[in-house]
Formats: sequence, structure tokens, C-alpha cells
Amino acid sequence: MAPGPAGRTPVFERRTTDGGGGGAGGGSAEKVVALTFDADMTADQGPRAASGERFDNPELVALLRRLKVPSTVFMTGRWAEEYPAQAKAIGADPLFEVANHSYSHHAFSSPCYGLPVVEKSAMTHDVERAFTAFRKAGVRNVVPYFRFPGGCYDDTALRALAPANVTAVQWDVVSGDAFATNADAVAEQVLDGVRPGSLVVMHCTRSAAPATEAAVRRIVPELRERGYRFVKVSELMEDGA
Repeated sequence: MAPGPAGRTPVFERRTTDGGGGGAGGGSAEKVVALTFDADMTADQGPRAASGERFDNPELVALLRRLKVPSTVFMTGRWAEEYPAQAKAIGADPLFEVANHSYSHHAFSSPCYGLPVVEKSAMTHDVERAFTAFRKAGVRNVVPYFRFPGGCYDDTALRALAPANVTAVQWDVVSGDAFATNADAVAEQVLDGVRPGSLVVMHCTRSAAPATEAAVRRIVPELRERGYRFVKVSELMEDGA
């Protein structure tokens, strides 16, 4: 996307054009939806990973492959460093695209769910450091999209990130999978919220989102029964431009 006003980083959260005058909820809108998965790991969680906590979810990735669901994975640079083989495999699979979720998973505005805050002067470096981590891990299919940790941002952050030449990607459907243990509740929240052009935020982290795989097992077939087609963010953004 083109830079926003005054050179701010542009923000995309949902396709709203339908080509037929139906509006955001119109019946003529194409039934496409983008499932996105945040691969979260903060810069200081190395000791927890070393003690056995799992910040990955290979079973979820395998399920998406079996179900043939194109997806966008918003990956932190620290996650790519911890799981380089998985990061490389995800990036090598044409079913997926890898986007930037910062290096540190620290907040770019405050307050933000108790996350430590990245200084304004370090914001662009944090994003660039994540892209560097992807390259070192051999990740392909990297797209110039960025998701703010926690979805938290302000005008200062949008201005600070302009030199990074990324598009910030938000969402319109919150899955509620973070720390959830009831997969049906997560699935129902997604199924109730999806509209044509929706962008769903979920997580690819076993320790913080243990119910996501089971929720996806229900979400995907039910949305397909409703006539939805799954797309990556790049396709959603391109077609909605």
C-alpha cells in the first residue's frame, strides 16, 4: 500500500470493497477470508524456551497444510531464531507467506497488555532486525507487512516506522484464542465475526494458545460450507485495492 498521510505507515485491516455496491455487509461481496497466525516470542523468553516451554505449534501448521488453507504467518524475529528449521519450512511452502511481527514482540505504544515498550528511535531497527533474522534462517516468501505486537500503535509509531517501508496489518475478527482452552468458544467467536473480506487474528504458539489447532479444525470446514475461500493477506489486500 502507498504511504499514508504525512508519510505515515499505511494500515490495512479488512477488505471493504465488493465491486457490486453491496457495502461491507452486502450480499454481493466476494466470500474471502484471511486467517493469520502470530508466531509470538518476546526477546527475553529464551530461558523459558530452554526450560521446555513451546512457543511453536507444528501440529497447527501441519493441519493447515492438510486442509490446504493459504495463510499469513506474522513471525517475530526471536521466534525465527528459536525455531529456524520451522521458520524456513513455513517460508518455503507456497501455501504460506511470512510477515513481520517485530523482532522483540515489545509494544510500539503504551499501554499494551503489559508488554515492555520499544523506544521510538529503535522501532525501525526492531522491524529490520526481524527481517534479518528471517534471512539468516533462510525464510522465503517474506512479504513487506508488519503487525504491531498486541495490535497497539499510535501516530508516533506510524511515523517512526515509515522508513521501514512496510504496511501495518490489523484485523477485524479477534479469535480470542490467546490463553483460551475452549476450542469451541474460539471457533464460535470466529464464525460469528467473519464477513466477506474479513481478516482473522489467531496464534501459532502452543504455550499461549493451546486451543487454536482444534478451533481451526472446526472453523475451516464450516466457513467452506458457507462458501468462503481462504486467501493470504497479500491476495486480500491486492484484490481490495
